[in-house]
Amino acid sequence: MKLISTRLYAIFCTARRGWAGLLAAWLLLAGPARATHIVGGELELEHLSGTAYVLRMNLYFDAVNGQPGALDTELTASIFERSTNARLLNVVLPLTSSTYVNYTNPACTVPTLSTRKLVYSQTIALPAGTYGSPGGYYAAVERCCRNVTISNIQVPSAAAQTFYLEFPAVVRGGQPFYDSTPRIFPPLADYACRNELFYYDFGGTDADGDSLAYDLVTPLNGHSSTTVPKPAEAAPAPYAPINWNPGLSAQYQIPGNPTLQINGRTGRLTVRPANLGLFVFGVRCAEYRRGEKIGECRRDFQLMVLNCAANRPPSVLVLPPAAMSRTAPAAYQPGRDTLRLRPGADRCVRLRFTDPDPGSMLTLSLHPVNFAGNLPTFATTAPTSGRVHAAGAPDTLTASLCFPDCLNSRGQVFLLDVIVADDGCSLPRRDTVRVAFIATPPPNGPPRLSSTAGPALPLHARVGEVVAFDLAATDPDNDPLTLTMSGGDFTPAAVGAALAQAVDGGRLQGHFAWRVPCAAVRDAPYVFTFTASAAPCGEAQAAALAVPVVVDYANAAPVLAATLPPAGPAGALPPVVRLPVGGTYTAALSGTDADRDGLTMTATGRGFDLAAAGMGFAAQNGPGQASGAFRWEANCATVALRRALIVDFALVDATCRPLPQTRAVRFEVARPDSAAVTLYNVITPNGDRQNETFRLPDLPADFCDAQFASLRIFSRWGQQVYETTDRDFHWGGQGAAGVYYYLVRYTDGRRYKGWLEVLP
Repeated sequence: MKLISTRLYAIFCTARRGWAGLLAAWLLLAGPARATHIVGGELELEHLSGTAYVLRMNLYFDAVNGQPGALDTELTASIFERSTNARLLNVVLPLTSSTYVNYTNPACTVPTLSTRKLVYSQTIALPAGTYGSPGGYYAAVERCCRNVTISNIQVPSAAAQTFYLEFPAVVRGGQPFYDSTPRIFPPLADYACRNELFYYDFGGTDADGDSLAYDLVTPLNGHSSTTVPKPAEAAPAPYAPINWNPGLSAQYQIPGNPTLQINGRTGRLTVRPANLGLFVFGVRCAEYRRGEKIGECRRDFQLMVLNCAANRPPSVLVLPPAAMSRTAPAAYQPGRDTLRLRPGADRCVRLRFTDPDPGSMLTLSLHPVNFAGNLPTFATTAPTSGRVHAAGAPDTLTASLCFPDCLNSRGQVFLLDVIVADDGCSLPRRDTVRVAFIATPPPNGPPRLSSTAGPALPLHARVGEVVAFDLAATDPDNDPLTLTMSGGDFTPAAVGAALAQAVDGGRLQGHFAWRVPCAAVRDAPYVFTFTASAAPCGEAQAAALAVPVVVDYANAAPVLAATLPPAGPAGALPPVVRLPVGGTYTAALSGTDADRDGLTMTATGRGFDLAAAGMGFAAQNGPGQASGAFRWEANCATVALRRALIVDFALVDATCRPLPQTRAVRFEVARPDSAAVTLYNVITPNGDRQNETFRLPDLPADFCDAQFASLRIFSRWGQQVYETTDRDFHWGGQGAAGVYYYLVRYTDGRRYKGWLEVLP
């Protein structure tokens, strides 16, 4: 195995295609489950909606030397509770995609380095009832083995990998707590060149806007092995780390000057490797929300270091405007010079860039260091890229960089990196000139706004009148203008106000018109604010004009007169009109209005129809005057309604704020008095014409639904001896003396009982 490792090392150092083929053929003889060429990978957890998440495993595979039989069609991830290490779920992740990782510069491709990205994913549910532990959770996938030719760890052929992810509980304080873990690290296909600075942006993104922090960590080995390269499930933590070679550690993973480093804020990797070989390294990305760490994800990866052809860096000179007319222009000196870009002066600098290597392809780019917004632009008359020191190509290229007039540093020193990059391998070499400048835009005056509303404000208007005036907006610098209208506590369009505008020469003219509607009546004035705005150089300038409008409105209440019963004090029940069945009641009503507003008089039954109760109302309405006549004929239909008959009489003036006058009267049908009923109990049918027959002349009178129904007389033994439906009955005792009992019934259910003695 040592010999094989030596040959593999030679492949990576010399990049010979033949050795790579021999290596691939040898690896095909290995067992299909032992993936000895896993480059690295990481886990991701993405929230979809509700309790649904996607758990994703990105695995990076050596496409040159990897065994095809080791390309797993699925992997198993396990989820544990952090505080107890209790297993909660095993998830089978099927292979969902397989793509190649691109080089930064495709021209730098070497046959000994090709990486495939394998994505395994599955949708899972994380319900709050299960995943609510404050300590959070972790997911892990274990797989063996690493590349056998790794140079910086011990026994790489037996070194395994654990891919690890931490995530928070899905509920906090009884409320859902959603989190998608960072999607980190663009995958790396590039190699590094010995003794040359290597750089790569491993910075990630976070869908929730959480803060990310990066550091270097020792890759995890875990529990898988050459004997069990693909466990059925991941074991719980802790996971043993890999063993570094002597002298190496998490902070010194790749020998070099400098050694491998990562920017904790941006995730940018840098290293100047000193040794050839294949080097594994580990990066951790922690996510923070409101200052609290809520999770982390890790990536294991590899970096190949090769001997590369010598590549000398390009260079760029910046020639400030003042030097462009000199015979020997003086170049801009970073750290010493500051460009001062003034209005009306030349705001362009000249760039000269070249490369000492023959046939180099150079490209210019810009990077603002401490500002955002308008960037300088390259003049179209000169290219920003080109080849130098080649047949028909110049030794030096030139370009012009012009700062826009609107660029405004507000007295601060802005820093701009002017960068030239070549097409060298493995990564472009660069030269950067950091240009410091202070930029002042052209002077600009604010717009002006006037109106014909007049000096006498506020304006006054009545309902139905039109308020109209003109506005004029101008700008001393002829900047384009816009004219807008707003209301302090209202929306102008909602009250019917409109603003039309048009351009007339250098002026923007507006016309305001508002026909005051009834709905606009209120005590407070309407303050219309008009704003003329310009945005020179993207900076808003405005002039505002406020015009208050008072809606004048007054209304006298109408007067209602009627022959109705007088109303009682406030809060008292309505007065009552009571009639017997067959009685008739009439009332006359009249209304007047001092404002001559249109008057409407109505009579409305509370919950009943007037006609159904024998009532009628006729009104004559008009401006300033109205009259009405009410009539009620009391009848049994009124009684049949079985409810309180309250009629509301109203006089309403047709104006914006009506002041209706109302009267309410209760109407009742008088029922016969049934309290004093005389029931006789002795008759003497002896022929003396005194008290000869039994009768009940004092029974309650018949009334609508309360009619006499029947009389029945019973003997003392309960035998009925007489029955009649005639309320004017006469019963003579049938010649039998004794005590009898009688029962009187009415149709409304009332009953009267008594006894009767018949004397001889």
